[in-house]
Amino acid sequence: MSVSADAGDGIRAARGWEFVLMAVAADRYHTRVMASPSAYQRPDPVLWDPKMRTRYADFEANGFTHRDRVLDDRQVRGCLSEVVRLGEEPELRGDERIVREKGSSAVRSIFDIANLSLVVSDAIEESGAACIAAEILGSQVYVHQSRLNYKPGFRGGAFYWHADFETWHAEDGMPSPRAVSASIALTDNHHFNGPLMVMPGSHRTFLQCAGATPPRYFEESLVDEIPRVGVPNEQMISEQYDQHGIEVVTGPAGSMTLFDSNLLHASAGNISPVPRANIFVVFNSVDNALAPPYCGAAPRPEFLAARR
Repeated sequence: MSVSADAGDGIRAARGWEFVLMAVAADRYHTRVMASPSAYQRPDPVLWDPKMRTRYADFEANGFTHRDRVLDDRQVRGCLSEVVRLGEEPELRGDERIVREKGSSAVRSIFDIANLSLVVSDAIEESGAACIAAEILGSQVYVHQSRLNYKPGFRGGAFYWHADFETWHAEDGMPSPRAVSASIALTDNHHFNGPLMVMPGSHRTFLQCAGATPPRYFEESLVDEIPRVGVPNEQMISEQYDQHGIEVVTGPAGSMTLFDSNLLHASAGNISPVPRANIFVVFNSVDNALAPPYCGAAPRPEFLAARR
């Protein structure tokens, strides 16, 4: 039996839609919805190796754990000098990996920092973050994303309430929240200079977000203090606060906080005279390889979501 070209195109289109519908049906963390978003218990574990429950009881209960003095003063100074060097590097002028504050030349984030700086790469390895992440995730890990965040005194911008996994799932195709983030302090983190704020226990609830994802949305979301897509609505944030409260994560330079990829967190702007800087590195399980983005958009650049 022969099939006409038009009929063949129709069959292929139908199969394409069938694939999309199957993918949506199989998506356990459906988000970027057009209807009212929902909140529901995550179907995946927090600790992927049951033998680690005693060692990481705080992580399982609260969604984060803290370690002091993972870097010494020399390593901290070396990493801080990289903020200045890379921010002023002529070859990186206009490079999309260097994100500056909106309407300013001040550096907000330097992405792909583990590849741009051997100094920072060595510090990440020395911190022991990868080993801890592997124990929590119950598998070998790789770096999904690395960056250096900087909040200068007086004008450091805020990072609005969000759970990283929602973005990594929708825009990067990360199947499950089997990923851990490490924040390594390069300056003292005080209550007043825009430190990390978390809602302990919120990592057990997945919060859908509303709205379609525009093309190349990352160019906007990386600089906006309140992104228009990919953040929970105020009612959901308030409900999580009522259940869990807010804890401010402070600590000296050289300390490290590791947190679950689905933990609701934020940081206020820094209008104090004291700058704040930290290395941020994401470890994903090798058994949680990225798929095509669940939001249907093109994959984000490699410096935001490593696929190789």
